[in-house]
Amino acid sequence: MTHCNLKCVFCQNYPISQMGNGREITIEKMVEMMMILQKRGCHNINFVTPTHYMPQIMKSVLKAREKGLRIPIVYNCGGYESLRAIRVLKGIVEIYMPDIKYSEDEKSKKYSNAEDYFSVAKEAIREMYRQVGDLELDKNGVATRGVLVRHLVMPEDISGTKKVMEFIGEELSRKTYVSIMAQYFPAYRAKEYPEIQRRITRDEYKKALKYAEEKGILRSWIQDGILERT
Repeated sequence: MTHCNLKCVFCQNYPISQMGNGREITIEKMVEMMMILQKRGCHNINFVTPTHYMPQIMKSVLKAREKGLRIPIVYNCGGYESLRAIRVLKGIVEIYMPDIKYSEDEKSKKYSNAEDYFSVAKEAIREMYRQVGDLELDKNGVATRGVLVRHLVMPEDISGTKKVMEFIGEELSRKTYVSIMAQYFPAYRAKEYPEIQRRITRDEYKKALKYAEEKGILRSWIQDGILERT
């Protein structure tokens, strides 16, 4: 979806999220596109940074279901979501895929213009988990329902990984699937901030994985694929 409710200075998709690149479509066209994707064998309909288009999305999903849409709806968001909005989505969304970008207000304000990011994200993600629970996979390993959390490891631990893993392990579930992402690279306005003008180091990434392990996070996607700890 064009635009975003965050203003991340390092956004790797900034032409879409910050500059508004995209094209306008009608609800009828969106319904048609969803039905085509299902016919082609797609596993789900994935809406990315969708919250500011919620009314249109809900209307299109309901119309598509009337026409026979059966594959899951994925709500792929930045985690900075209104609790009220997430509650409205109950019954519409089968899979929530939120980011948890930061655990420190100072960092979220500086790099994403959202000084209350962590408190807002925690409340929203608790509600997502309450609605759909742990991620469920079918016999082919395809997700059908549940929550999958993503966390981008940042240089100098700007993302506050330890507190993020504490929240997931202690307040959600140790069975939560977590994608611990290592693909950060300086993009968009990152050149204005010397501390994020580089990729992360191997040691920084290993430390992030250690935090997850210490909190008993059983399922995490890492660079080499999915690692399941028992």
